[in-house]
Amino acid sequence: YEAPNMQNKKCGKATWTVIFEDSVDKDALRSLKPLQSPPPPPSFKVVQRKQRIVCLILDVSGSMEGSRILQQQQAATHFLRNIIEDQARVGIVALSTFASTLSPLTTIDSDTARENLIKSLPKVASGLTKMCLGLSQGLQDSGDAFGYEIIFLTDGEATDNIAGCAPSAIQSGAIIHTLCSLLLNAVYYSMQKCAMLKTSNQLMDAFASLTLSTGDYINEPVQLESVGARTSDWFNGTVSVDQTVGNKTSFVIIYEISFPSVYIQSPSGSVYTQTNMSHDVSQKTVTLNIPGTTEPGDWKYSIQTTILQALTLTVTSQAAQADVPPITVKTHMNQQFSDGTKPMIVFAEVSQSYRPVINADVWATLESETPYIHYACWTMEQDDHAESYVLSVVFVVSLISILVQLNHPKPPVFEEPLDVGNFTRTDIGESFEVKLSGTAPPNFPPNRITDLSAVIQEDTVLLNWTAPGEDLDQGTAKSYEIRWSFDLKMLRFNFSNGYSVNTTAVSPQKARSVEQHSFNLNITIQNGTTLFFAVQSEDKQNAKSETSNIAQASKILSGPKPSGISNPDMNLTGLVISLCVVTMLIYLMSALIVNPNNKISSQLIKTIISLIFILFNFLI
Repeated sequence: YEAPNMQNKKCGKATWTVIFEDSVDKDALRSLKPLQSPPPPPSFKVVQRKQRIVCLILDVSGSMEGSRILQQQQAATHFLRNIIEDQARVGIVALSTFASTLSPLTTIDSDTARENLIKSLPKVASGLTKMCLGLSQGLQDSGDAFGYEIIFLTDGEATDNIAGCAPSAIQSGAIIHTLCSLLLNAVYYSMQKCAMLKTSNQLMDAFASLTLSTGDYINEPVQLESVGARTSDWFNGTVSVDQTVGNKTSFVIIYEISFPSVYIQSPSGSVYTQTNMSHDVSQKTVTLNIPGTTEPGDWKYSIQTTILQALTLTVTSQAAQADVPPITVKTHMNQQFSDGTKPMIVFAEVSQSYRPVINADVWATLESETPYIHYACWTMEQDDHAESYVLSVVFVVSLISILVQLNHPKPPVFEEPLDVGNFTRTDIGESFEVKLSGTAPPNFPPNRITDLSAVIQEDTVLLNWTAPGEDLDQGTAKSYEIRWSFDLKMLRFNFSNGYSVNTTAVSPQKARSVEQHSFNLNITIQNGTTLFFAVQSEDKQNAKSETSNIAQASKILSGPKPSGISNPDMNLTGLVISLCVVTMLIYLMSALIVNPNNKISSQLIKTIISLIFILFNFLI
């Protein structure tokens, strides 16, 4: 328990406890019994990524008419132009009353290939929503669908029996991404997660998230920003471009009604206007592509509109250097369905080349109205689990003989720590559904403080932590309770038995603010003493949070210098100087004794005396 590791700091309980008491397999683990006979021989199947094949199945039924098909076109254009990697193969299928192939599988080997696919995107909507026809056509165009991807975008319920064709699609081995702008039948959830999308910004984010890492991070896009507003005035903001990204940087602005004025300023002060941008009137899109490597720093954007309309900005980039992996973020929800009794938790994994980025501030936004969302930002344990999993697989595979065609060698990685400065990343989360029962939802207490730190300066204790909220990490808590002890275990398991600290002068700040509190204990802290501190927060309904991580601090004072030789080098210098002085005195006295009549130059005597004086002063 005393170990200051991340398991104790973030989780507060042993790994063994987490596995056997808190995991989803806890019941099965408790009932496990030793095997009565040797286990059956293992079987292995070695797979390797093929060329990526993606089929866009796009809904062009009558319900997609108007803004919906335009938003679909805008998002699909962004995907084809900025997201899908080179050498992938992409096909496009349209579904309505009938299903038709708008573009066969095309290898993306040039900008011309990308633009030809964009020209094939559907622009007109009519007819019924025959989803099974579209799904069947997409699988047929992909050939052997195992491992291939289907991006299925629709806006309404099927007019055919989707339940009849979904199982065969799942069994085909294809990866099916479903994007829908309305709540569909529960059948779709059995196919894949369904992202509920209503705006161009959400569709852009959804398409941007449909990437599969090949390990070649140099050519993988990174989404730096995705933001929108409805305004009749200025829409301003800042995008941080860090040193890990900068190639193929694009700013994509989408407007709803009228072409706005756009100004984008680089960190050095260069201003880009509409004359530097491409404008697609039919898609109501303005794009700025930064040539070469983008200047790192804060880029400012100012978009002005004179009429009330929706504006969105999406910024993507790629790695700036071949040996420096970009910082990426991945998100997922802790559950897909909730009855409101438990909070929905958003996990964000911020990493650089699979190594976690610790000092990252993570926050989330929610499009629909619900007060029961909890945003968490710690998934270090996932990295630890992944590492041990890979090690176990390597160990098992090493026991048998397998012929494997190696992947292309990874590019060299710059191992030295890099100060990237400010950076921003955005990622779309998974969809989820909350159905509240007739009873009132529970009151959630403030979330647990996990970054408490302590320092002792003379007899003053300084504590730092991040403020929790009134409900989990939303709002402002009512009060704090701070306690300390000489015994870590006592404070962890019996918080109320610790010594109390007066917190009447501490007024909690808004969630995610930095809190600081200094105080003097009612005891004299002896040199070498180690103390332990913990905090609980309380909301307006007197619900208390879990006890924070235990912070420890020690008082260490430097003692008096020991007697004797305190600096051997200085004492050696003094010894040499002393010998020089004695030698000069002996020389002078010997000259006088041996030949008392010998007249020694007064100038020589003055010189020797001066040297003795200088050496004596230096020695002192």
